[in-house]
Amino acid sequence: MEKHILSKSTFIKGLQCNKALYYSKHRRDLRDDISPAQEAIYVQGTSVGEFAQQLFPGGADCTPVSYYDFQKAVIRTQEEIEKGTKIIYEAAFQYNGVLAALDILVKHEDGWRAYEVKSSTSVSETYELDATIQYYCITNSGIELKDISIVHINNQYVKQGEIDVHELFTIASVKEKVLENLVAVPNQVAHLKKVLELKVEPEIQIGPHCSSPYPCDFAGHCWKQVPKYSAFNIARLHSAKKFDLLEKNAINFQDIPEDYPLNENQWMQVNSELNQETFIDQSAIRKFVNDMNYPIYHLDFETFASAVPVFDGSRPYQQLVFQYSLHIEHKDGKLEHKEYLAEMNGEDPRIKFIEQLINDCGEFGDVLVYNIVFERGKLKELIAFSPKHTLPLSNIVARLKDLMIPFRDRSYYTPEMQGSYSIKKVLPALVPELSYSDLNIKEGGTASNTFSQMVQGIFEGDIHSTRKDLLEYCKMDTLAMVRILGVLRGV
Repeated sequence: MEKHILSKSTFIKGLQCNKALYYSKHRRDLRDDISPAQEAIYVQGTSVGEFAQQLFPGGADCTPVSYYDFQKAVIRTQEEIEKGTKIIYEAAFQYNGVLAALDILVKHEDGWRAYEVKSSTSVSETYELDATIQYYCITNSGIELKDISIVHINNQYVKQGEIDVHELFTIASVKEKVLENLVAVPNQVAHLKKVLELKVEPEIQIGPHCSSPYPCDFAGHCWKQVPKYSAFNIARLHSAKKFDLLEKNAINFQDIPEDYPLNENQWMQVNSELNQETFIDQSAIRKFVNDMNYPIYHLDFETFASAVPVFDGSRPYQQLVFQYSLHIEHKDGKLEHKEYLAEMNGEDPRIKFIEQLINDCGEFGDVLVYNIVFERGKLKELIAFSPKHTLPLSNIVARLKDLMIPFRDRSYYTPEMQGSYSIKKVLPALVPELSYSDLNIKEGGTASNTFSQMVQGIFEGDIHSTRKDLLEYCKMDTLAMVRILGVLRGV
């Protein structure tokens, strides 16, 4: 059997951008490195797919030994069908040079039904296109499908005891939409094949399609002409305006027309960069600082989520607290540090988290966080989870104050912040000698993904040393808050 020309994934890639499709075959050397966050998404998708097989247990697995040897999977799938196998995992079909693998193929009493598993919580248009190319390959290979469905996560499911896969997953038929899409597929396939036959890459400019429906893995190459800091970094600027400035050759700050429609804060960012000027509203900052009540508890939470809930009383993708750091700043200048990191013993970490947090936060003094919406939301979830702790947790909620406010409201703005009020931008701007760069874990997404893999038993690193890395990262977050508040006092 000849090797396929298009696959389901390259078909979708080609519909998104012809140039990305061309590069995927002819210039793979230009592909961006896979980020840890993207790798975590792949791992989760694989895990969910394997879990969904429990909906139809006992199937024959046609997964190829090598990712590059799907033709054997196609042959194996046909063999399983011919010998009467009724449930097939990773069934592969090839037609007209197009390859499509399907997560689960099941022969019910009324005939064959196809199921594609997604780790999301709803059905998107892209998933319908996925299913369309699968339907195209399967039915043209001689299999009549009674239905084709997307199996996705039910985010209203609450785990109690063993996972109920029939409650965890929702099966949504997409056959009607697939049949609508199917009409265009032959022409789309023919066009994409011609793209792959081109001698030179298609001339396609960067645009919103670079990130929709998926972030392009060739963006690093295509966007290299865009400066690292440009109009694309102007805070809260609509995507259409960013690309409008690109078309006007005004992507650099100095080229933006003086009459271009930006709001006051956006012009502040532009002028700050052009003039290397810092904006400080001393009155607003004085009011913010003088409103602090000691002791000040600098608090930061870390959370994790998993598609398949791990603990009773939790839902898919619910952000569960597993760690906090607390720097306590006393009026006499004394600084002490407390912290919590969940143990890897299979127990739900939330009760111990709650009890230690209540003890560490005392009963009076401000609890300072960076982005109050997040910590307040997690505390309210903990109250709902453990009503007996309502009073002390509500006390903490009532004492919350937000260190982000002076930066969000532009009471303090420097060019180094580059339009952002994220602590990862504010810290190097105000306290350049304090940095995350020396840490093994440098941002919250990595911390979350790392712990999620640990708790699910799929982490491949050294758990002991990684726990230390998690503690150091979270500690840096609250130490950063202490130092940032110190700079505000100096104003």
